Amino acid sequence: MALGPTLETERLILRPPVAADLDGWAELMGDAEAARFIGGQMARSPAWRTMATVTGSWALHGFGMFSVVEKAGGRWIGRVGPWRPEAWPGAELAWGLHPAFHGKGYAVEAASAAMDWIVDHLGWNEVIHSIDPDNLPSKAVAARLGSRLLRMGHLPEPYHEKTLELWGQSAADWKARRA
Repeated sequence: MALGPTLETERLILRPPVAADLDGWAELMGDAEAARFIGGQMARSPAWRTMATVTGSWALHGFGMFSVVEKAGGRWIGRVGPWRPEAWPGAELAWGLHPAFHGKGYAVEAASAAMDWIVDHLGWNEVIHSIDPDNLPSKAVAARLGSRLLRMGHLPEPYHEKTLELWGQSAADWKARRA
C-alpha cells in the first residue's frame, strides 16, 4: 500500500519509506557524525522506531519525510521532506543524508523537489528548517534553497533545552524563486 507520492528529480527518487530502507536508515543513524544534528547516534532498534515514526506521519497526516534513493544503482541515500510532529516550532522541510553522499548536491536537489510538493500540494504558507547553530552544512543547504534565518526557537521534549536557528521562507518567496 502506497502511503504517498513518488517524486523524481534528474538523479533521485523520493518516496515514502518502506521496510527495505531500514539498513540504510540504521547505517545513517548509527554514524555519530551524520546523526549528530538529526536526533543523535542510535543503534538499529531505535533507528527502526524513528523510521516507523516517519512512516506513521504519512499514515496520520498524509505527509512525512521521503526516503531518497539514487536512480543510478538504487541506493538509499537519506531522508528529506515535510515534518511537523506535535509541538514542533513550525512546518518543517528537513533533511539528513548518509555521509557517503554528501557534497554531491543531493540534499538541495531532493529538498527542492520536496519543497515544490510541500508548496503545491500541502499548501504550507511558511516552511522552516530547524538547524543547530553549529551545523554549517545544513545552513548552506538552506541558503541554497533561498531560505534565511527567521528566528531562534526550540524543539519539543526531549530536545527542548537546545536553542536552534529556524531558517525558512514563505511559499510566495519559493514560488517567486522558481519562476
